Amino acid sequence: MSKVYFASARIKKWKYADSMPGKLERLLKEVNLSAYFDKDEWIAVKTHFGSEGAHRVVRPVFLRKVVDALKGIDAKPFVTDTVRIKGLDYLEVANQNGINSLSVGAPVVLGDGLYGNDNIMVKAGEILGEIAVASLIYDVPAMVVCSHVKGHIQAGYAGAIKNLAMGGVSSGHRHCGWKCGRGAMHSIGEGRLIWDEEKCELCLQCEEICPLKVIKFENEMFGYSEDDCWRCGRCTRVCPEGALMLPGDDERFMKALAEAAKAVLSTFKPNKVIYINFLTEIQPECDCMPAADVPVIQDQGILVSDDIIAIEQATIDMLLKAKPLPQSAADEIEEKTDDILFDLTKRPYRIQIEEAGRLGLGSRDYELIEI
Repeated sequence: MSKVYFASARIKKWKYADSMPGKLERLLKEVNLSAYFDKDEWIAVKTHFGSEGAHRVVRPVFLRKVVDALKGIDAKPFVTDTVRIKGLDYLEVANQNGINSLSVGAPVVLGDGLYGNDNIMVKAGEILGEIAVASLIYDVPAMVVCSHVKGHIQAGYAGAIKNLAMGGVSSGHRHCGWKCGRGAMHSIGEGRLIWDEEKCELCLQCEEICPLKVIKFENEMFGYSEDDCWRCGRCTRVCPEGALMLPGDDERFMKALAEAAKAVLSTFKPNKVIYINFLTEIQPECDCMPAADVPVIQDQGILVSDDIIAIEQATIDMLLKAKPLPQSAADEIEEKTDDILFDLTKRPYRIQIEEAGRLGLGSRDYELIEI
């Protein structure tokens, strides 16, 4: 049975030790980082830099506490993510969201280079075959995965598995393009965007949100560069009339997430990766979108474990017990169940955890240890 350490977001004593940063310090001491990481070892602190307008990422103060704890055992940490938009723009987004070398106390670097094609092909599984793992993550000997828990339009639930599967893999490969990158998870077959002219109201939101600016409307007709498109699906997400579609399959997508996460983890030796899930500002959408909605669930706290499945299961168990917040997207759901994340997206998100278990990434049985 795996151990999952937990610190509640509730503050009952007005002193620093009971603050969220203070509790995170205590969690990291309880976990005993020196049991996983060595002196002078380079350690990637993997997070999500967010997007311009999407500010509900793991806060820099928490990343700083992780960095300081790693420095405390004489390791050499750096903070990283893979390219979601053009590299230099993404570093500026990170800076706008407060993630920079001064705030986190360590270098902030891109895992797959400025162009997002610095990667190495790794065997992934039956669905993906091979996947392009960011070269920096491939090469680094150890990692701390800091995940902002939230909803996700495709994954339904986004935690540590999604952070690794999409954040540890590049958008594309310099030779085989999106079919070797995270686009292979987002779509099936040839992954061509389908436009329904009759439904389209020419609002141009798809053109505006494209991170690579490959969508163009000429003479009121939709067009895009198939060769340059990353198949991220943002354009289909923002279309208010459902005029754009990227063919996909929910079950395949969830299993592909598990395969990609396994591929990333296969580049590390045993006991060289730990996971921190931040159950804070739990919004209904991914941090890569150009805005952040109000949270749908109240802050729950912070979880830490060396078992990716155990921490995901513990996270979901907590979310299922929490009440949806009023004045949020939860109020707009017509048919409600006891699962707010499923209600928001209708995605079978638990498949990703079940598949990760089938692939041998960990155990769903856990012991919750609250500090």
